[in-house]
Amino acid sequence: MPKLRSTAAVCTTLSALAATSILGSPSAAEPFSTTPCTLHRTDDHHSEGLDSWNPDYTRPTGALDAVLVFLSFPDATPRLSPAQLTADHFPATSRYYEQASYGRFTLRPHPVSHWLRMPKPSTAYAMKRDWSAENRGTYLRDAFAAADRDVDFSRYQVVYLVADPDAPGVDSDATKVVNLDTPIHVDGTDVRRVVTVFEKHPPDRLVLAHETGHVFDLPDLYHRPVDGKGDWDTYVGDWDLMGSQFGLSPDLFAWHKWKLGWLDPRQVVCVRGARPTRLTLEPLEAGPGVPVQDAAGAPAFGLGHGVKLAIVRTGVDSALAFEVRSAAGNDRAACRQGVLVYRVRSGAQSGAGPVEVVDAHPHTEACWENSVHPALADAPVALGESFTVPGDDVKVEAEGRTASGAWTVRITPGLKDEG
Repeated sequence: MPKLRSTAAVCTTLSALAATSILGSPSAAEPFSTTPCTLHRTDDHHSEGLDSWNPDYTRPTGALDAVLVFLSFPDATPRLSPAQLTADHFPATSRYYEQASYGRFTLRPHPVSHWLRMPKPSTAYAMKRDWSAENRGTYLRDAFAAADRDVDFSRYQVVYLVADPDAPGVDSDATKVVNLDTPIHVDGTDVRRVVTVFEKHPPDRLVLAHETGHVFDLPDLYHRPVDGKGDWDTYVGDWDLMGSQFGLSPDLFAWHKWKLGWLDPRQVVCVRGARPTRLTLEPLEAGPGVPVQDAAGAPAFGLGHGVKLAIVRTGVDSALAFEVRSAAGNDRAACRQGVLVYRVRSGAQSGAGPVEVVDAHPHTEACWENSVHPALADAPVALGESFTVPGDDVKVEAEGRTASGAWTVRITPGLKDEG
């Protein structure tokens, strides 16, 4: 097996690291979606534009293989086995993506069966959320050197470096994806990003699924307060994994499923002009083997190939999205069901509000005991309700349900439609 490049060469590569990510000039785009409502991909980190796919990122279609490398330190003896830590995240992470993708994507974990020893004590790496480039670079360099004898990195499209959670220097808040400006070349392949895992045992719910979303070019949708204090979930609340892995409805937005290639073009409708458009929207969660409630409230199968997303273009880099959310699949703990409305901005980078849920019930809250942001927990337009989006003059009406459980929706764009 080809060996890792010399330490000096790896140090040079890792010197380009920043706390979260370092990105070079935009790569040549791969043509993707060209409907009238498609927003253009910008140079912003994890742009929500969908006219092209950034080839620096792996497309999550078909089957991808992920390696889990378990790292111990001289200042601690692991109390847990790699098998126990693997069970913290799998099969839950694979199951999440299997359901979210309607079976179009399978994430296959390949855990190393034993601990690999890092050369320095855990405290020497000064792990923390906003990690310095120098310390993070040292950690990655040492981790790849420790793993190279046991792991053929050319076999894997996703790399998880899992630290001993009981080591004294390990900080669970440091879990994140590291993007490399210059890839690490090892075993004849380029490793462009790494998921560094420092989670406690048991870990945060769906935390690895969230971090894996970044590997597929999905942005953070939470709001990080300037001083680190306050509410982090004001942008999307419970409604997308990339906002919070603790959400009651953590399935990915239909916009993200479109971006990742899990929706066919015919499942996305662009609403244009000022005349009302009536359409039938299937619940986002409906897919093979996932029952949703029919019009009478009983479990029903058979949906999954109909329209999932309606879009009204509102500007050069903005759009309104409409989808139906129900208590099924990844959203089985949903607080409320109905037509969810959200704004998308392709020119906003990760963490700066590229998606914001529009609250159809701004004066009420719901599920305050377990929602990450109760003010948005009742955001969807319920059956029989109508709602006009403030500032955009777009009206949506949830008119009825079909016998199979789909929703009949009427959308009137108004005069501000710029599609």
